[in-house]
Amino acid sequence: MSDALFPADYLEARDRYRGFMDEHIYPSEAAIEREDDDSFLLLDELRDRARAEGLWAPHVPPEAGGTGLGFLYYACLNEEIGRSLYAQLVFGCQAPDAGNAEILHLFGTEAQKEQFLRPLVAGEVRSFFAMTEPDVAGSDPTLLRTRAVRDGDDWVIDGHKWFSSGADGAGFAIVFAITDPEAEQHRRGTMLLVPADAAGVEIVRSVPVMGHAGRGWNTHCEVRFEGVRVSVENVLGGEGEAFRLAQKRLGPGRIHHVMRWLGQMQRAFELMCRYANEREAFGGPLAEKQTVQNWVADSAAEIQACRLLTMDAARKIDGGSEARVEVSLLKFYAANALVQVIDRAIQVHGARGLTDETPLAQMALHARAARIYDGPDEVHRMVVARRILKSFRDGDGWSFAD
Repeated sequence: MSDALFPADYLEARDRYRGFMDEHIYPSEAAIEREDDDSFLLLDELRDRARAEGLWAPHVPPEAGGTGLGFLYYACLNEEIGRSLYAQLVFGCQAPDAGNAEILHLFGTEAQKEQFLRPLVAGEVRSFFAMTEPDVAGSDPTLLRTRAVRDGDDWVIDGHKWFSSGADGAGFAIVFAITDPEAEQHRRGTMLLVPADAAGVEIVRSVPVMGHAGRGWNTHCEVRFEGVRVSVENVLGGEGEAFRLAQKRLGPGRIHHVMRWLGQMQRAFELMCRYANEREAFGGPLAEKQTVQNWVADSAAEIQACRLLTMDAARKIDGGSEARVEVSLLKFYAANALVQVIDRAIQVHGARGLTDETPLAQMALHARAARIYDGPDEVHRMVVARRILKSFRDGDGWSFAD
């Protein structure tokens, strides 16, 4: 299939992922969704098959153990991978492991890469990112309270985290802790690599999200760190570098999410259009009703806008730019588009859309959270507006062509 957004070899790779999805993942979704022992065995089988077919870890380059060729390449593939909530796990590129692997690849020491990155990318272990805390606003990391105090050759960590995605059964954590509360505001924190079995690490519970507690990878956990000791060798990226590393991790993480949402939106859109043509009411198919036609047109425009915004940001990141305005703009726009497109698809399906006979209900459950995690819409709007307005105050102005 022709697509001017991507080189031919990217499209060939996407076709391979599409074939795998059609043959193996879509037929397995209902079984995986049960989250029982058999579903975990099935996931292991599918992951082994994905490795054997050279489809493993497309989010990181070969030198990190993956098969990736950059952000634009990964965005292209995610128009297929993102269509199923479970495909990212099958292909070894699931959040939060994908983001954790990236910062380990960029900032880890050789010893850290051997201990943590290699088994993570290989799929031998999972990880979690411990940043958000229940007692302070997650949108403002300068308020974080988890402390790490130096004691000889160790750091001793005490703190309370939650919404630590995937913590259930993970092998290690990357913990954002305040190590120098007297330092300049954005030099107070340090990232620390913490084995999950270290003394003092407690997974308190999996926090139910919209009624779903999950299991393993698909959890959002409350975690306590009480007197947890790790070596100074476990500092990731340097003391006082946590805020900088968080931006390096969360920026790509946000665009990773949007890449997956493109697949979700397109699948919901296709389901809506097919059902509108098939279902008849009040003298004809739903597709002839003006309201449904408006939903189809609005959804098509929003999806294409998200695609173009995503590919623009991906190209800029591949070119060495942080693309912070582009990523923030994309994050809040795409999160809203995702919710709207899925909601319209459910509405066209009527009561069927609320059942497990289509993937739409599961999509909706996960989509609403998109407007909150990795920064709520309001914060991303503020970032975009402040940076654009500052560019005009500085005399250069904002260019849509850059």
